[in-house]
Amino acid sequence: MIRVLIADDQALLRAGFRALLDSDPQIEVVAEAEDGERAVAAVAVHRPDVVLMDIRMPKLDGIAATRQVLAAADPPHVLILTTFDTDENVFDALEAGAVGFLVKDTPPVQLLEAVRSAVRGGAVISPSTTRRLVDHLVAARLRRDRPAPPALAALTEREREVLGLIARGCSNREIAGRLHIAELTAKTHVSRILTKLAVESRVQAAVVAYETGLVQAVPPSE
Repeated sequence: MIRVLIADDQALLRAGFRALLDSDPQIEVVAEAEDGERAVAAVAVHRPDVVLMDIRMPKLDGIAATRQVLAAADPPHVLILTTFDTDENVFDALEAGAVGFLVKDTPPVQLLEAVRSAVRGGAVISPSTTRRLVDHLVAARLRRDRPAPPALAALTEREREVLGLIARGCSNREIAGRLHIAELTAKTHVSRILTKLAVESRVQAAVVAYETGLVQAVPPSE
């Protein structure tokens, strides 16, 4: 059973997410929170596996709440809820360790799969709308000068290939197919990359790939 906490200041949206998630026999909504402070407190009490975290909430915004939640011992996976082209600060939440984000009009099937993927340690960056948002945010950040992490030089050529595919949202199975290697080998490469880059999630590794220029961001569509 996947335990989920919904944090959003709009009661109607919380009710909609709860109804959808409760329709899946493998998912249980254990709590709701209408602001960031209550979200942090509810995580400590209910110990969910996944938190759906809105960005814009009173008292404590979703970014600050995400940092606090992920700083605790044995934290849940955090999926950020956002509105396309309006919440650039979601990038900060990804850097803080969120496993991905969902636009609020994500189709129901994709939202359910995103929750399951988060529990498996996947990065929720594959839907086309999310991909465009990632490119948009990264392109904005690339205007700032930021030195490449020395750890990037420690990656082997194969690991750089794998990192590039991670940045494009590929799963371990897709990486294995593209590089003609076993899926277990792909999983091993991903684990070593996260260790060498000193990051905790595939999304954070993708951020490194973009910010260092290993992968070029696609200009956002008008």
